[in-house]
Amino acid sequence: MTEPVRKGVVMGFPTPPRNQERSLGAIIAEIKDELKSSVNTRVRMIKTEFQESLGSIAIGLGLSLLCLGLLAIASLLFTAAVVAMVASAFPGRPYAWVLGFVIVGAIWSAFAGIAGAFAYRQFRNQFPTRTIEVLKADKVWLQSEARGAVHD
Repeated sequence: MTEPVRKGVVMGFPTPPRNQERSLGAIIAEIKDELKSSVNTRVRMIKTEFQESLGSIAIGLGLSLLCLGLLAIASLLFTAAVVAMVASAFPGRPYAWVLGFVIVGAIWSAFAGIAGAFAYRQFRNQFPTRTIEVLKADKVWLQSEARGAVHD
């Protein structure tokens, strides 16, 4: 069944009369409501994006803690390596403990650097890119609307 066609109604919604002038207050109120709606939408979008990236941030923090832990182990091993080299590995050789210190320190520093690189990769590109793209599109739209309003 089809509904009867009523003048001034499109798909069940009343259409505003054409060529009817609105007051400045009504226009400002409409702009204010649209601005509030737009801001609320953008805030919800950015909150959603931050919540989505929380998992990656948690992994990045875990890898950062691993990096710090490996650096702490490296410092302990530096001391242990010095004692071990001096005590048993190179008795009688001057400065032999420096070689052990450098080798052990370099290995653990490499492990810490690898963990740090993984942590950095987790934090990189964790910005709300979709929201920024929408805001850029909004800027372009507002500029085109402003140009259109000036030419009218």
